[in-house]
Amino acid sequence: MVAINTEVVTFDIFNRPFTQEGAGSGWIIDEDGHIATNNHVIVGAKSITVTLADGRALPAGIVGADALTDLAVLKVDATNLPAVDMGDSSKLSIGEWVLAIGNALGMGITAKEGIISRLGASVPVSPGQTLHDLIETSAAVNPGNSGGPLVNMAGEVIGITSAKIGDVAVEGLGYAISINTASPIIEELVQKGYVVRPWLGVGLRSVDQWLVARYELAVDKGVFVTEVASDSPADKAGIKPGDVIVSLDGTETTIAEDLIKAIHSSQIGQEVEITFWRGETKNTTTAILAERPPL
Repeated sequence: MVAINTEVVTFDIFNRPFTQEGAGSGWIIDEDGHIATNNHVIVGAKSITVTLADGRALPAGIVGADALTDLAVLKVDATNLPAVDMGDSSKLSIGEWVLAIGNALGMGITAKEGIISRLGASVPVSPGQTLHDLIETSAAVNPGNSGGPLVNMAGEVIGITSAKIGDVAVEGLGYAISINTASPIIEELVQKGYVVRPWLGVGLRSVDQWLVARYELAVDKGVFVTEVASDSPADKAGIKPGDVIVSLDGTETTIAEDLIKAIHSSQIGQEVEITFWRGETKNTTTAILAERPPL
């Protein structure tokens, strides 16, 4: 297990730059220095320092990051590091004891015990982004824990601590991305630096009453296209900003997340049928999904 400290340049209300420090956690994937953590721990960082269990503080570089799943992989210049063992999150049971290990409050590595209280949870963490297949635990999760491992009583990593419901009326609800969901993403980040996904090439926003009134939309549900990338599958299919997509290959898309999930459930090179509204007219077109370009 490792502690991660970052420095991010931000600006005050007078647009003057200043450095803000952050803290997170991670764990060693292999003996060559690859470290798994959360994307939000390192996003925007100008410098990243990883402190190992033996006290060594090493600079780290970003190998790859994936904002959609909130996962990232770092690399430090060190060898023969003690890699952790990964478990199988499909074998977990509600009530099973676990430990959340991490750099809580930036004060160094600590461990907090708890039980698994729910499996397969989904939690919205930002507008348009929901994390799925989460493990809910009663183990205390505090700022700085993000990216740290959730381990079972065999010492195997079965989740990556990622989010916590922050509400004065809510207590004892910590969340971790299941290791079975995270493992293929982490492996792809190590190998390629990014995650290969199908791509349509549109900016999206769920239709709401403001959009309906502002653009005099003919429908009150669907996915409003805010932008279309040049030469993207959507561009080649004739999709334009202002269109409202209501289905993809027969799957109804009432909100932006529906369309994102439908695209990611498809294959690169697959031809998909898109139903959309333009003004008062309902249209249908087809697009061939491409590989998402690296960010």
